[in-house]
Amino acid sequence: MPDGLWQRIEPLLPKPERNPRYPGRRRIPDRQVLCGILFVLHTGIQWEFLPQELGFGSGMTCWRRLEEWNRAGVWQRLHELLLAELQAAGKLDWSRAVIDSSHVRAARRGPKAGRARSTAPARARSTTC
Repeated sequence: MPDGLWQRIEPLLPKPERNPRYPGRRRIPDRQVLCGILFVLHTGIQWEFLPQELGFGSGMTCWRRLEEWNRAGVWQRLHELLLAELQAAGKLDWSRAVIDSSHVRAARRGPKAGRARSTAPARARSTTC
């Protein structure tokens, strides 16, 4: 991971809290775990098949840290930070932006639709009379 990108991401990551009475196992550094997360997402391998030899920790460690960072809102803040930097540099072209339901939350159940207009020239005869 390039140093410039890491310098943007690191301040956004939550600081781990360790209980001094029960410190447990030492955490794998966030930068290494982030590289493992990116490796899994880039290659498409399953989390459990992440090779430990690469030094990223286990796939479960990477998955847990990804979940922790999702809950902390790290990715949303990183997205906003990078957009602000691009906007300040004049490198965003909003005329090419697309909004779809995967990025914009839809209102629950949406607005009530009016009665659908018929396309038939006249009402059909009743079949019950």
